[in-house]
Amino acid sequence: MKGISWLAALAAAALLAPVATAQNYPTRAVRLIVHSSPGGSSDILGRLVAQRLTESLGQQVVVENRAGASGMIGVDAAVKSAPDGYTILITQTSLAINPAMFAKIPYKALRDLAPITQIVDGPNVLTVHPSVPAKSVKQLVALAKSRPAGLIIGSPGQGTSPHLSAELFNAMAGVKIDQAQFKGAGLAIVSLLSGEVSVMFPTTPTVIGYLKAERLRALGVTTAKRTQALPEVPTISEAGLPGYESTQWFGILAPAGTPRPIVDRLNQEIVRIMQAPAIKERLNGQGMEVVTGTPEQFGAHIKAETEKWAKVIKSMGLKPQ
Repeated sequence: MKGISWLAALAAAALLAPVATAQNYPTRAVRLIVHSSPGGSSDILGRLVAQRLTESLGQQVVVENRAGASGMIGVDAAVKSAPDGYTILITQTSLAINPAMFAKIPYKALRDLAPITQIVDGPNVLTVHPSVPAKSVKQLVALAKSRPAGLIIGSPGQGTSPHLSAELFNAMAGVKIDQAQFKGAGLAIVSLLSGEVSVMFPTTPTVIGYLKAERLRALGVTTAKRTQALPEVPTISEAGLPGYESTQWFGILAPAGTPRPIVDRLNQEIVRIMQAPAIKERLNGQGMEVVTGTPEQFGAHIKAETEKWAKVIKSMGLKPQ
């Protein structure tokens, strides 16, 4: 009987351990991996979340940029981290795109990561350097058909949302504008500003300041509806390519096996942060719409997006590398 009581006590302690861990969590700094270079939307959003989480958790949340391989280096680093709540990851649409773009990926997103919550949705912006004579989507298509060698699209990496937005544009417009790949959105934006590349499909937060300063020119947004941050900019669909649509989303995950009470604590804190009126107003001004939910809802969204992009990529004739 004493042995049975000891085993029962041990089992009870094991069940209570995650709860105790969540109550004490965190007791040291938390690492937030950003799988892009500084200056990109993931970095901007990651630093916003890190700052507010630091305040609400009472421990420093440190941003670590792990750019490269279309986000896979950063995701792999998160997957291989201890599932203890002290490493989290901000990711984006590329997480769902990459399985159809790359033949070998060292992880499976929904097996090796624990969704916490989606945080935002937003458009990419078809943006050109001022030296490009096209002032509309139709004019850009005509220019690409007349002298395609004179245009280069900057991309933050193979399989990213800007890359696929550009490929979808090429396919629907019947043009072939070559792409130059960079190690992250920040470096691609620098190249666009210098005129080294002439076209790009960046996210709104990375480009809106340059658009308002007239250092770059917006021709269209990739979503089905206009964004309130750039109300004068038409959708690409209404500006000349009916049916065109591509949306960029961002969310937070942890390594698979992270105790559910910790996942729930992080979900609660991040949802509260993102739903704060000041944060929503700030992000709306940058063209981003706050979208939060449960871990299950975010997991279902990733699954649906993975299936959707696999079909789109196959229809465009793109082969895994």
